[in-house]
Amino acid sequence: MKLIKPILEVAGLRIVRDGTVIINDISWRVEAGQHWVILGANGSGKTSLLSALTGYLMPTAGEITLLGEAYGRADWRELRKRVGIVSSSVRQMMSDEEPALETVASGKYAMIDFWGELSQPDRARARGLLRSVEAGHLADRAWRVLSQGERQRVLIGRALMGRPRVLILDEPCAGLDPAAREHFLQFLQRLGGQPKAPTLVLVTHHVEEIMPVFSHVLMVKNGGVLANGEKFGVLTSRNLSTAFGEEMTLRSTGQKLAKRYELKVKMTTSRMM
Repeated sequence: MKLIKPILEVAGLRIVRDGTVIINDISWRVEAGQHWVILGANGSGKTSLLSALTGYLMPTAGEITLLGEAYGRADWRELRKRVGIVSSSVRQMMSDEEPALETVASGKYAMIDFWGELSQPDRARARGLLRSVEAGHLADRAWRVLSQGERQRVLIGRALMGRPRVLILDEPCAGLDPAAREHFLQFLQRLGGQPKAPTLVLVTHHVEEIMPVFSHVLMVKNGGVLANGEKFGVLTSRNLSTAFGEEMTLRSTGQKLAKRYELKVKMTTSRMM
């Protein structure tokens, strides 16, 4: 019987810098067919974990394996190409005048501010990806005239250009107004439901952004794992109260396979002053 390897596996990950423990013994396994949320308060270790997953922060101990290949024993530059990432850091580096088609195509080469001539195959694939992220009409529009929601979709197209097996979305709704955020979340729901969709990993501190397509949650606190597993077992009022340091009540709407969430927070007097 052929052993099916996980998409991503983190074992005993520990990161220490200048005597400070940033990541403390995180173990985590992502299987094919799962879509994950990394949930935690600001300063909980989410960004450091992402930096380690993408090979930009060297672990002090532990191991990270992507598609059966371990960081440190394989070429990190090649492994990074298997992980698409959409984050504010990428968004801020885009050239104002670059058309969306070139922005998407540049993802194949991990290049910011694309220069040179696009090949016909790259142009065709970029157009196809723009259509797949529901942004085909934006192909010739410059970055500077795109809305925040449009930019996020274009960046997802860019991340998909390299045919990644994993797509990490690092707080993609930051800066979106409520209507744009909901449109974007509904788009993520459709994207994750596609037959050949990459494994999605959404990084957030907002439970309202956890769409039904996400099946599992890794909840982090103080650089370690607070809870880890299927969404319905991890998302509890008790876990969320511990994660964010305030008494919280989790509410949900909809049936199990279409459930959405919201939090009611009971603030302490000291935090309110």
